[in-house]
Amino acid sequence: MKYTQLGRTGLKVSRLVLGTMNFGPQTTEPESHAIMDSALDAGINFFDTANVYGWGENKGRTEEIIGTWFAQGGGRREKTVLATKVYGSMSREGETWPNQDRLSALNIRRAVDASLKRLQTDHIDLYQFHHVDRRTPFEEIWQAVEVLVQQGKILYAGSSNFPGYKIAQANEVAARTGRLGLVSEQCLYNLAERRAEMEVIPAAQEYGLGVIPWSPLHGGLLGGVIKKEAVGGRRASGRSADALANSTVRAQVQAYEDLLDKHGLEPGEVGLAWLLTRPGVTGPIVGPRTPEQLASALRAVELELGEDVLAGLDEIFPGPGPSPEAFAW
Repeated sequence: MKYTQLGRTGLKVSRLVLGTMNFGPQTTEPESHAIMDSALDAGINFFDTANVYGWGENKGRTEEIIGTWFAQGGGRREKTVLATKVYGSMSREGETWPNQDRLSALNIRRAVDASLKRLQTDHIDLYQFHHVDRRTPFEEIWQAVEVLVQQGKILYAGSSNFPGYKIAQANEVAARTGRLGLVSEQCLYNLAERRAEMEVIPAAQEYGLGVIPWSPLHGGLLGGVIKKEAVGGRRASGRSADALANSTVRAQVQAYEDLLDKHGLEPGEVGLAWLLTRPGVTGPIVGPRTPEQLASALRAVELELGEDVLAGLDEIFPGPGPSPEAFAW
Protein backbone atom coordinates (compact mmCIF):
# COMPACT_ATOMS: atom_id res chain seq x y z
CA MET A 1 0.00 0.00 0.00
CA LYS A 2 1.10 3.55 -0.69
CA TYR A 3 0.47 6.39 1.76
CA THR A 4 0.21 10.16 1.63
CA GLN A 5 -0.48 13.07 3.96
CA LEU A 6 -4.11 14.09 4.41
CA GLY A 7 -4.05 17.59 2.99
CA ARG A 8 -1.81 19.96 4.94
CA THR A 9 -1.89 17.81 8.08
CA GLY A 10 0.76 15.48 9.45
CA LEU A 11 -1.70 12.58 9.29
CA LYS A 12 -0.58 9.73 7.02
CA VAL A 13 -3.33 7.80 5.24
CA SER A 14 -3.55 5.08 2.59
CA ARG A 15 -4.13 5.98 -1.07
CA LEU A 16 -7.34 3.94 -0.96
CA VAL A 17 -10.12 4.71 1.51
CA LEU A 18 -12.37 1.87 2.64
CA GLY A 19 -15.97 2.97 2.26
CA THR A 20 -18.42 1.17 4.52
CA MET A 21 -21.82 2.30 3.19
CA ASN A 22 -22.70 -1.25 2.12
CA PHE A 23 -22.04 -2.69 5.58
CA GLY A 24 -25.44 -3.61 6.93
CA PRO A 25 -27.73 -2.90 3.98
CA GLN A 26 -25.92 -5.19 1.50
CA THR A 27 -23.09 -6.88 3.41
CA THR A 28 -23.66 -8.90 6.57
CA GLU A 29 -21.80 -8.16 9.79
CA PRO A 30 -19.46 -11.20 9.50
CA GLU A 31 -18.73 -10.37 5.85
CA SER A 32 -18.13 -6.73 6.77
CA HIS A 33 -15.68 -7.75 9.48
CA ALA A 34 -13.84 -9.99 7.03
CA ILE A 35 -13.55 -7.14 4.50
CA MET A 36 -12.21 -4.77 7.15
CA ASP A 37 -9.67 -7.37 8.27
CA SER A 38 -8.57 -7.89 4.66
CA ALA A 39 -8.31 -4.14 4.09
CA LEU A 40 -6.15 -3.69 7.18
CA ASP A 41 -3.99 -6.65 6.19
CA ALA A 42 -3.48 -5.01 2.79
CA GLY A 43 -2.37 -1.75 4.43
CA ILE A 44 -5.56 0.29 4.05
CA ASN A 45 -5.69 2.35 7.24
CA PHE A 46 -8.30 4.96 6.26
CA PHE A 47 -11.94 3.90 6.88
CA ASP A 48 -14.91 6.13 6.04
CA THR A 49 -18.46 5.92 7.34
CA ALA A 50 -21.37 8.18 8.38
CA ASN A 51 -23.87 8.25 11.19
CA VAL A 52 -26.81 7.79 8.78
CA TYR A 53 -25.38 4.70 7.05
CA GLY A 54 -27.67 1.73 7.46
CA TRP A 55 -30.44 4.02 6.23
CA GLY A 56 -34.15 4.05 6.97
CA GLU A 57 -35.02 2.43 10.25
CA ASN A 58 -31.45 1.11 10.52
CA LYS A 59 -29.60 4.42 10.64
CA GLY A 60 -26.42 3.98 12.64
CA ARG A 61 -26.17 0.27 11.86
CA THR A 62 -22.96 0.65 9.85
CA GLU A 63 -21.21 2.44 12.70
CA GLU A 64 -22.36 -0.36 15.01
CA ILE A 65 -20.78 -2.97 12.73
CA ILE A 66 -17.50 -1.08 12.77
CA GLY A 67 -17.80 -0.81 16.54
CA THR A 68 -18.14 -4.56 17.03
CA TRP A 69 -15.12 -5.02 14.76
CA PHE A 70 -13.06 -2.60 16.88
CA ALA A 71 -14.21 -4.45 20.00
CA GLN A 72 -12.42 -7.60 18.81
CA GLY A 73 -9.14 -5.87 19.65
CA GLY A 74 -5.94 -6.93 17.98
CA GLY A 75 -4.93 -3.33 17.33
CA ARG A 76 -7.84 -2.77 14.96
CA ARG A 77 -8.75 0.65 16.34
CA GLU A 78 -5.16 1.76 16.84
CA LYS A 79 -4.27 0.97 13.21
CA THR A 80 -7.34 2.68 11.75
CA VAL A 81 -7.77 6.32 10.80
CA LEU A 82 -11.50 6.60 11.41
CA ALA A 83 -13.70 9.08 9.56
CA THR A 84 -17.43 9.54 10.04
CA LYS A 85 -19.96 12.24 9.20
CA VAL A 86 -22.72 14.39 10.65
CA TYR A 87 -25.63 16.28 9.05
CA GLY A 88 -28.44 13.93 8.09
CA SER A 89 -31.42 13.38 10.36
CA MET A 90 -31.11 10.46 12.75
CA SER A 91 -34.83 10.55 13.56
CA ARG A 92 -36.83 7.43 12.94
CA GLU A 93 -39.98 7.65 10.85
CA GLY A 94 -42.76 9.27 12.85
CA GLU A 95 -40.32 10.48 15.53
CA THR A 96 -39.13 13.73 13.95
CA TRP A 97 -38.02 16.26 16.54
CA PRO A 98 -36.10 19.55 16.21
CA ASN A 99 -32.28 19.65 16.40
CA GLN A 100 -31.69 16.08 15.25
CA ASP A 101 -30.00 17.03 12.00
CA ARG A 102 -27.77 19.65 10.33
CA LEU A 103 -24.81 21.40 11.93
CA SER A 104 -26.05 23.30 14.95
CA ALA A 105 -23.69 23.15 17.92
CA LEU A 106 -26.37 21.14 19.75
CA ASN A 107 -26.73 18.50 17.05
CA ILE A 108 -22.97 18.23 16.53
CA ARG A 109 -22.48 17.58 20.25
CA ARG A 110 -25.22 14.98 20.43
CA ALA A 111 -24.23 13.32 17.15
CA VAL A 112 -20.59 12.91 18.17
CA ASP A 113 -21.52 11.23 21.43
CA ALA A 114 -23.96 8.89 19.66
CA SER A 115 -21.38 7.96 17.00
CA LEU A 116 -18.71 7.29 19.62
CA LYS A 117 -21.09 4.93 21.43
CA ARG A 118 -21.97 3.02 18.25
CA LEU A 119 -18.34 2.89 17.13
CA GLN A 120 -17.16 1.72 20.57
CA THR A 121 -14.26 4.16 20.58
CA ASP A 122 -13.25 7.25 22.54
CA HIS A 123 -12.42 9.47 19.58
CA ILE A 124 -13.04 10.08 15.87
CA ASP A 125 -10.00 10.96 13.80
CA LEU A 126 -11.79 12.87 11.02
CA TYR A 127 -15.24 14.31 11.67
CA GLN A 128 -16.86 15.39 8.41
CA PHE A 129 -19.79 17.70 7.68
CA HIS A 130 -21.88 15.60 5.28
CA HIS A 131 -23.42 18.62 3.53
CA VAL A 132 -23.46 22.39 3.75
CA ASP A 133 -25.78 23.88 6.35
CA ARG A 134 -26.91 27.24 5.04
CA ARG A 135 -28.73 28.00 8.30
CA THR A 136 -25.80 27.67 10.70
CA PRO A 137 -22.90 30.17 10.70
CA PHE A 138 -19.39 28.76 10.61
CA GLU A 139 -18.58 30.68 13.78
CA GLU A 140 -21.00 28.36 15.61
CA ILE A 141 -19.75 25.25 13.85
CA TRP A 142 -16.10 25.95 14.65
CA GLN A 143 -16.91 26.75 18.27
CA ALA A 144 -18.56 23.32 18.58
CA VAL A 145 -15.61 21.64 16.86
CA GLU A 146 -13.12 23.37 19.16
CA VAL A 147 -14.92 22.05 22.23
CA LEU A 148 -14.86 18.51 20.83
CA VAL A 149 -11.15 18.77 20.02
CA GLN A 150 -10.43 19.99 23.55
CA GLN A 151 -12.46 17.10 24.95
CA GLY A 152 -10.42 14.66 22.83
CA LYS A 153 -13.51 13.39 20.99
CA ILE A 154 -12.33 14.41 17.50
CA LEU A 155 -8.96 15.32 16.00
CA TYR A 156 -9.67 16.88 12.59
CA ALA A 157 -12.68 18.29 10.73
CA GLY A 158 -13.51 17.78 7.07
CA SER A 159 -16.29 18.56 4.63
CA SER A 160 -18.31 16.55 2.15
CA ASN A 161 -20.31 17.82 -0.82
CA PHE A 162 -19.19 21.42 -0.24
CA PRO A 163 -18.98 23.87 -3.16
CA GLY A 164 -15.72 25.74 -3.57
CA TYR A 165 -16.98 28.99 -2.07
CA LYS A 166 -18.12 27.21 1.11
CA ILE A 167 -14.69 25.60 1.52
CA ALA A 168 -13.19 29.10 1.28
CA GLN A 169 -15.75 30.58 3.66
CA ALA A 170 -15.29 27.84 6.23
CA ASN A 171 -11.53 28.14 6.31
CA GLU A 172 -11.49 31.94 6.30
CA VAL A 173 -13.70 31.93 9.40
CA ALA A 174 -11.49 29.29 10.99
CA ALA A 175 -8.34 31.32 10.24
CA ARG A 176 -9.82 34.46 11.81
CA THR A 177 -10.45 32.55 15.02
CA GLY A 178 -7.10 30.77 15.08
CA ARG A 179 -8.48 27.33 14.26
CA LEU A 180 -7.18 24.67 11.87
CA GLY A 181 -10.33 24.55 9.77
CA LEU A 182 -11.23 21.93 7.19
CA VAL A 183 -8.48 19.48 6.28
CA SER A 184 -10.36 17.40 3.68
CA GLU A 185 -13.22 17.52 1.20
CA GLN A 186 -15.13 14.41 0.14
CA CYS A 187 -16.72 15.05 -3.23
CA LEU A 188 -18.27 13.29 -6.22
CA TYR A 189 -15.39 12.95 -8.68
CA ASN A 190 -14.59 10.43 -11.38
CA LEU A 191 -13.85 10.22 -15.11
CA ALA A 192 -17.52 10.60 -16.00
CA GLU A 193 -18.15 13.43 -13.50
CA ARG A 194 -15.34 15.99 -13.55
CA ARG A 195 -17.15 19.21 -12.61
CA ALA A 196 -15.31 19.26 -9.28
CA GLU A 197 -12.23 20.32 -11.27
CA MET A 198 -13.76 23.75 -11.89
CA GLU A 199 -14.11 25.06 -8.34
CA VAL A 200 -14.09 22.41 -5.61
CA ILE A 201 -10.67 20.86 -6.20
CA PRO A 202 -8.90 24.21 -6.81
CA ALA A 203 -10.41 25.54 -3.57
CA ALA A 204 -9.32 22.42 -1.71
CA GLN A 205 -5.78 22.76 -3.04
CA GLU A 206 -5.63 26.47 -2.22
CA TYR A 207 -6.65 25.83 1.39
CA GLY A 208 -4.65 22.64 1.86
CA LEU A 209 -7.51 20.12 1.94
CA GLY A 210 -7.04 16.54 0.86
CA VAL A 211 -9.60 15.51 -1.79
CA ILE A 212 -11.41 12.22 -1.15
CA PRO A 213 -13.51 11.24 -4.20
CA TRP A 214 -16.68 9.26 -3.60
CA SER A 215 -18.35 7.08 -6.25
CA PRO A 216 -15.04 6.73 -8.13
CA LEU A 217 -16.63 4.36 -10.67
CA HIS A 218 -19.82 6.43 -10.94
CA GLY A 219 -22.11 3.80 -9.54
CA GLY A 220 -20.51 1.02 -11.61
CA LEU A 221 -20.64 2.90 -14.92
CA LEU A 222 -16.83 2.82 -15.20
CA GLY A 223 -16.48 -0.79 -14.05
CA GLY A 224 -16.95 -2.52 -17.41
CA VAL A 225 -20.72 -2.44 -17.31
CA ILE A 226 -21.33 -2.90 -21.06
CA LYS A 227 -18.97 -5.85 -21.30
CA LYS A 228 -20.62 -7.44 -18.26
CA GLU A 229 -24.00 -7.09 -19.99
CA ALA A 230 -22.69 -8.75 -23.15
CA VAL A 231 -20.73 -11.55 -21.50
CA GLY A 232 -22.73 -12.44 -18.43
CA GLY A 233 -26.12 -10.88 -19.01
CA ARG A 234 -25.61 -8.79 -15.87
CA ARG A 235 -27.60 -5.63 -16.50
CA ALA A 236 -26.68 -2.26 -15.08
CA SER A 237 -28.73 -0.85 -12.24
CA GLY A 238 -29.12 2.40 -10.32
CA ARG A 239 -26.98 5.34 -11.43
CA SER A 240 -25.19 3.41 -14.17
CA ALA A 241 -28.45 2.18 -15.71
CA ASP A 242 -29.86 5.71 -15.76
CA ALA A 243 -26.68 7.02 -17.38
CA LEU A 244 -26.56 4.29 -20.04
CA ALA A 245 -30.08 5.18 -21.12
CA ASN A 246 -28.48 8.28 -22.65
CA SER A 247 -27.06 7.29 -26.05
CA THR A 248 -24.21 9.80 -25.81
CA VAL A 249 -23.11 8.45 -22.44
CA ARG A 250 -23.38 4.87 -23.68
CA ALA A 251 -21.13 5.72 -26.64
CA GLN A 252 -18.58 7.25 -24.24
CA VAL A 253 -18.59 4.20 -22.00
CA GLN A 254 -18.25 1.90 -25.00
CA ALA A 255 -15.25 3.92 -26.23
CA TYR A 256 -13.79 3.74 -22.71
CA GLU A 257 -14.11 -0.02 -22.54
CA ASP A 258 -12.75 -0.42 -26.07
CA LEU A 259 -9.69 1.71 -25.24
CA LEU A 260 -8.89 -0.30 -22.15
CA ASP A 261 -9.54 -3.63 -23.87
CA LYS A 262 -6.98 -2.57 -26.49
CA HIS A 263 -4.40 -2.08 -23.74
CA GLY A 264 -5.39 -5.17 -21.77
CA LEU A 265 -6.61 -3.15 -18.79
CA GLU A 266 -9.57 -3.67 -16.44
CA PRO A 267 -12.03 -0.72 -16.45
CA GLY A 268 -12.67 -0.67 -12.70
CA GLU A 269 -8.97 -0.65 -11.89
CA VAL A 270 -8.29 2.10 -14.43
CA GLY A 271 -11.08 4.30 -13.03
CA LEU A 272 -9.41 4.20 -9.62
CA ALA A 273 -5.86 4.49 -10.97
CA TRP A 274 -6.83 7.59 -12.97
CA LEU A 275 -8.03 9.33 -9.81
CA LEU A 276 -4.72 8.54 -8.13
CA THR A 277 -2.98 10.56 -10.87
CA ARG A 278 -5.13 13.66 -10.29
CA PRO A 279 -3.70 16.70 -8.48
CA GLY A 280 -4.91 17.12 -4.92
CA VAL A 281 -6.46 13.66 -4.61
CA THR A 282 -5.65 11.87 -1.36
CA GLY A 283 -7.40 8.65 -2.31
CA PRO A 284 -10.75 7.47 -3.68
CA ILE A 285 -13.33 5.74 -1.54
CA VAL A 286 -13.86 2.11 -2.51
CA GLY A 287 -16.96 0.38 -1.18
CA PRO A 288 -16.49 -3.35 -1.75
CA ARG A 289 -19.40 -5.67 -1.12
CA THR A 290 -17.15 -8.73 -1.44
CA PRO A 291 -13.47 -9.62 -0.83
CA GLU A 292 -13.05 -10.01 -4.62
CA GLN A 293 -14.05 -6.39 -5.20
CA LEU A 294 -11.53 -5.31 -2.56
CA ALA A 295 -8.77 -7.28 -4.30
CA SER A 296 -9.55 -5.54 -7.60
CA ALA A 297 -9.36 -2.12 -5.94
CA LEU A 298 -6.00 -2.93 -4.39
CA ARG A 299 -4.51 -3.68 -7.80
CA ALA A 300 -5.31 -0.13 -8.89
CA VAL A 301 -2.76 1.31 -6.46
CA GLU A 302 0.11 -0.36 -8.34
CA LEU A 303 -1.27 0.33 -11.82
CA GLU A 304 0.77 2.80 -13.87
CA LEU A 305 -1.19 4.42 -16.70
CA GLY A 306 0.80 5.34 -19.80
CA GLU A 307 0.57 8.74 -21.46
CA ASP A 308 -1.33 7.27 -24.39
CA VAL A 309 -3.96 5.81 -22.07
CA LEU A 310 -4.28 9.05 -20.11
CA ALA A 311 -4.63 11.03 -23.34
CA GLY A 312 -7.28 8.63 -24.58
CA LEU A 313 -9.24 8.94 -21.33
CA ASP A 314 -9.15 12.73 -21.57
CA GLU A 315 -10.42 12.53 -25.14
CA ILE A 316 -13.33 10.30 -24.18
CA PHE A 317 -14.16 12.10 -20.92
CA PRO A 318 -12.90 15.68 -21.33
CA GLY A 319 -12.78 17.77 -18.17
CA PRO A 320 -14.68 21.05 -17.92
CA GLY A 321 -11.52 23.14 -17.85
CA PRO A 322 -10.48 25.60 -15.15
CA SER A 323 -12.71 28.32 -13.76
CA PRO A 324 -13.48 30.91 -15.12
CA GLU A 325 -12.12 29.84 -18.51
CA ALA A 326 -14.59 26.93 -18.59
CA PHE A 327 -17.47 29.36 -18.93
CA ALA A 328 -15.85 32.73 -19.77
CA TRP A 329 -12.95 34.13 -21.75
